[in-house]
Amino acid sequence: MKLHKLLLLLLFVTFASSAIAQSSSQLKRKKEAIQREIELLQKNLNKAAQSKKLTLGEIRALNTKISLMQSKITVINSEIKNLDNEIHENTNTVHSLQGQLAQLKKEYAGMIRFAQRNKNSYDKMMFIFAAKDFNQAYKRIKYLQQFGQYRKKQADYIQGTEKNLNYKIVVLDKSLKAKSSLLREQETEQSKLAKNKNEQSSVLSKFSKQERQFSQDIARRKKQQSAIDRQIRNAIQREIALARKRAEEEARIAAAKAKADNKPAPVERAKTTSNYLTATPEAAKLSAGFENNRGRLPWPVGQGSITEGFGRHKEGEAGYTNDGVNILTSEGASVRAVFGGDVLFVTMIQGIYVVALRHGDYFTIYQNIKSPTVAKGDKVDTRQTLGTVATTSDGALLHFEIMRGQSKLNPEAWIAK
Repeated sequence: MKLHKLLLLLLFVTFASSAIAQSSSQLKRKKEAIQREIELLQKNLNKAAQSKKLTLGEIRALNTKISLMQSKITVINSEIKNLDNEIHENTNTVHSLQGQLAQLKKEYAGMIRFAQRNKNSYDKMMFIFAAKDFNQAYKRIKYLQQFGQYRKKQADYIQGTEKNLNYKIVVLDKSLKAKSSLLREQETEQSKLAKNKNEQSSVLSKFSKQERQFSQDIARRKKQQSAIDRQIRNAIQREIALARKRAEEEARIAAAKAKADNKPAPVERAKTTSNYLTATPEAAKLSAGFENNRGRLPWPVGQGSITEGFGRHKEGEAGYTNDGVNILTSEGASVRAVFGGDVLFVTMIQGIYVVALRHGDYFTIYQNIKSPTVAKGDKVDTRQTLGTVATTSDGALLHFEIMRGQSKLNPEAWIAK
């Protein structure tokens, strides 16, 4: 029973250690991903600082960086908590193994003493012949055989337990050193965070003094974005109109055919914009595929950080609404299609290229592109390069939108986390 309990304990510890290790590796990967984002933002902030002119993009990049640093500290805290659990489990295991080892050695010592007393083959024979009958003599023979086998097993268990004990002591020591390292890292990150928060306070103070200038900048950008939005809406409306015209023509042909065959005309159900845009099997398949990949679409750039999210923002006198997300990436980064489809249009508006793709009744818009590599009507595959991100005063910033028909959707709900 004692050996059975020992084996169960070892199995439990093995599974628990495996679960903790898996969780720790996930946290480590998450921390590394956050650090890459922080480094990318810092690289852009360093370039922005060279111009000595504060921009909204710089403020947003700094805010995003601080948020990521806080997330990194949270991940480090989770790593420390995991290690505390691991240290607690391993400490309990070490104590349990030490107790089990002491008990096994005590039992083994008793068997050795018994074996010493009965090591003489004459004594063994006397033990067997002293039996009352043949059946008892046979049982005594089997007992002596099993005793020898059991003693050998006990010796093996003692060796195995000592080996596991030594291994757990090494693991425990390693965990304690890892925790010490994480505590130092936590202290360093908190120091960096405090420094960046001081920088943030200084920047926001500077922002309040230049608020009028930033309001003018926001107004200019809103005007530019309105022009782009009009072009997008017009292009989508044209697509809807063409789809409706094709559907009406098909219905007219079907009605004429039914009349010629002396059959009642097919009943046409009321159609929505989505029905028109997914009327063909190819468009319906694209639309369904896009819908099924919600939350799993690849990012439109290989590496980047969202510095401005979807929805209402308070900067400026009246504030403004962002219909997509702004992704800060590295200079010259490739812009990639998040899903296969057709190029709706490629156009230059006020000095920047905009590429729009159609995926059934879904549309993706990629704004602030230079050197586009696709043209209207082209078919594109998932992750196909559409061009490179243009660098402005705000850095290499891609504006990305997702629409269904005329409705704006939050891209963060669609691209992979």
